[in-house]
Amino acid sequence: MKLKTIILTLCGVGVVIAAGVYVDHRMSMDPSLNALTQATGTPTTPDLQNYGPAPEFAGISNWINTSTSSVQASAPLTLAQLKGKVVLIDFWTYSCINCIRTLPYVTKWYDTYKDQGLVVVGVHTPEFAFEKDSGNVADAVKRFGIHYPVAQDNDYGTWNAYSNQYWPAEYLIDKNGNIVHTHFGEGEYNVTENAIRELLGMAATLAPDNGADLSGVQSPEMYFGTARLQNLVSSQTPSSAGTYTLPTNVPPNHFALGGAWSFTSQSTQLLNGSGKIRLKFHSGNVYMVASSTRPATLLITVDGKVQPSVIVEKSQLYTLFSSKDYSDHVIEIQVNQSGFEAYTFTFG
Repeated sequence: MKLKTIILTLCGVGVVIAAGVYVDHRMSMDPSLNALTQATGTPTTPDLQNYGPAPEFAGISNWINTSTSSVQASAPLTLAQLKGKVVLIDFWTYSCINCIRTLPYVTKWYDTYKDQGLVVVGVHTPEFAFEKDSGNVADAVKRFGIHYPVAQDNDYGTWNAYSNQYWPAEYLIDKNGNIVHTHFGEGEYNVTENAIRELLGMAATLAPDNGADLSGVQSPEMYFGTARLQNLVSSQTPSSAGTYTLPTNVPPNHFALGGAWSFTSQSTQLLNGSGKIRLKFHSGNVYMVASSTRPATLLITVDGKVQPSVIVEKSQLYTLFSSKDYSDHVIEIQVNQSGFEAYTFTFG
């Protein structure tokens, strides 16, 4: 789960509050909604409450999956049009690992209950500039098998209307247009599905389902951009055009660079020649949000052992290492293509 700062504010300090959960500070939402994020235990049935009318979609730049024609010609939706339906609003962004782990549940809910009166609307609010591109979002919609409408909230209009803070975030709206259930982050999928079933007049009997076990993850999300750069080794200083020497040892939950790199507010780009990235982490899986102006092959070792190479080109999340060994590891990534750009490390 990410509790996000709008990038332009450049404020907030990231901390790990639970396994695999990274948090930035942002202004508080409605206290009655915010209190739901403090729930403990593993409930199986929903606690439906009336939080008032759901805000209308605002500032949407593009709609996907609302017509059978092209992405650009997809017709806009309004909540007023959906009165009488049960509506699930899912805030997501396509390079977010937390969202990616949640999407199979959301898409299954839609496919299972659409004929019973459920409408799902994915509100895609971008974290990075490349996630504003309609083509990139349309590709992600196809890649993840999303068949429900998706709204591109590039300017955070709907995000702000809901005072939302998280990716992913679910807001469940009853047939009268009121928000009656919310969930932030991963887990408790059965609770959300039981809430959907209850609103559709079906029995709410599903057993607990918290998804992937992330208890072994002890590394936070790590950003390469200067706006939220916290995990670069102290011996290296970000520069718009710097040459870096890779240190032999890297502290836990830190990374270091070798070669010529350029830091921007959102990413770090290899300027020329060959570059390296070394990271010490505690997890079983490592992901990177990355892109490249030309295809870049990443040569990867973990604890000195060669791993399958990864080819980076499109702006998206890539899996660098996958295992069931949740312990301390050192990953080294060699990049031989200038124009390669790294945004974040995430873990699972």
